[in-house]
Amino acid sequence: MSSNSSSAQQPDYTITSSGVNDQGNSWDHRVSSDGGHGYHYSNQDGSYYYQNPNGSTYYDSGKGYSQYTSPSGQVTQKTK
Repeated sequence: MSSNSSSAQQPDYTITSSGVNDQGNSWDHRVSSDGGHGYHYSNQDGSYYYQNPNGSTYYDSGKGYSQYTSPSGQVTQKTK
């Protein structure tokens, strides 16, 4: 399964494995077209989390708060 990216900056990816953890949250492991690895978690409470191949992370609480951490460690928080 592949995703076609709408942004030229993001490579396409293939989901290589997926499942549900002990807490009932779904996850998948992704390999990008440039060989990077990342993870996506979708949680039962409506939150989700991405660990991207470039080392950045993104968390959305599903309740109006999100946080992006760049590959260099700079944190950007937003509330809706």
